[in-house]
Amino acid sequence: MLKDLEDKFLIDFEKNQNIAHKICRIYTTDREAHNDLFQEITIQVWKNYSKFRGDSKFSTWMYRVALNTAISLYRKSTRQPKTQDFNDVVYKIQTIDYDDTEEVQLKALYKAIHRLNDIDKALIFLYLEDKPYKEISETLGISNVNARVKMNRAKEKLKNILNP
Repeated sequence: MLKDLEDKFLIDFEKNQNIAHKICRIYTTDREAHNDLFQEITIQVWKNYSKFRGDSKFSTWMYRVALNTAISLYRKSTRQPKTQDFNDVVYKIQTIDYDDTEEVQLKALYKAIHRLNDIDKALIFLYLEDKPYKEISETLGISNVNARVKMNRAKEKLKNILNP
């Protein structure tokens, strides 16, 4: 039973691990922090995988776990996160190195996104991923109308940061 769960997790996670990398890119500023956050997201996704009921797509559920992990770890920047040894938790994930050469062009956008609050970062991230408002509202646990209002405000903040 555990072996089947582990195999299914490995397949799901490997197909969707870029979600974690993209969230790490938004919530971190250097490679070491990126790797630490990726490791913690992987651990949290694994620890909660048995609770995934399939009510939504795996990617939507993973966005929610990854965003919650990123927000909770980096909201309190003075607190050192407690992590588990990566090798004790995840056994056979073949990690694909994250190549950010394509995103170099987006450096100004990411710099602006870093200045937003945590919720606005999550909204903009999901918007950039072309997620429909229904999925954004489900991922963040807010109403569809609230997601639209918050998105418009976040876009306006981003415009003001990019074009002062």
